[in-house]
Amino acid sequence: MRTFDELEALWSAMPPPPRDRGSVRLLCVRREPGVHETPDSVAVTVEAGLDGDRWAHGWRERDPDRQAQVTLMNAGVTELVAAGRQPLHEAGDNILVDFDISVDNLPPGTRLRVGDGVLEISEVPHTGCSKFAARFGQDAVRWTNWRHWRERRLRGVNARVVEGGTVRVGDVVERVPAAAWRAP
Repeated sequence: MRTFDELEALWSAMPPPPRDRGSVRLLCVRREPGVHETPDSVAVTVEAGLDGDRWAHGWRERDPDRQAQVTLMNAGVTELVAAGRQPLHEAGDNILVDFDISVDNLPPGTRLRVGDGVLEISEVPHTGCSKFAARFGQDAVRWTNWRHWRERRLRGVNARVVEGGTVRVGDVVERVPAAAWRAP
């Protein structure tokens, strides 16, 4: 497992992720705790998030307004914490993207077209869980959640589905201009 300093040095040496137009690198449907599927495509719906994901099967009942319905994480960050030793889906995030998910680029309320679907970035912070620490180590958790870098959203970002559709690996990820928003 990589140390905090190694992770930061590697991140700093990487080219910045795209800010305007990125892509979907991996999809992860969490069927149940510890059971992840990585399909090439998945339906996203306003009611259930990713089709088949455990979010819609009762474990998120305390989240009635669906602000943590779907999670996105930068694929480069995932590769750094996985260090070639863990599959990327082990992070447990639904959609890994080659895209800048920082607060500066995607403030809460921003809408993203991801494949045929539209997601809205939530104000609810995504800080991960004990499973993330067990899989990637305490330094990975400290690095991704360090309070001085929270605006980077290294651990990922929560979103809700505002327009259903199909998301495929390789699909485009881009901001939806506010003028193009349709009422949900």
